[in-house]
Amino acid sequence: MMEKVNVAEKFTLFHEYWNPKIAGEINDSYVKLVKLKGEFVWHQHENEDEMFLVVKGKLLIKFRDKDVWLNEGEFLIVPKGVEHMPVAEEEVHVLLLEPKTTLNTGDQVNEKTVTDLETI
Repeated sequence: MMEKVNVAEKFTLFHEYWNPKIAGEINDSYVKLVKLKGEFVWHQHENEDEMFLVVKGKLLIKFRDKDVWLNEGEFLIVPKGVEHMPVAEEEVHVLLLEPKTTLNTGDQVNEKTVTDLETI
């Protein structure tokens, strides 16, 4: 079924950080919305690329050899197998586009791992 999605409205439906929500599906991928604040964990995704699109705020993505800042309206695709760590000094709203098999913490399973994603 085709339905338009208002991303800003969807972000008002949840408040927790680092807990992605499914906002849509496209082929074998999810469109996820997530609020970020603070430092995440170093991780990588062995089999999946991951796209970060900043909807609101400013996001730092650290790599072992460099740092990349993303402003509102900018996105970055992290290739599979590349270790990275997102950092949000203030609250950031991010749209993720990634395969349905992608675990938010990649190869690191810990207290921030979300296995049961909620659809909003």
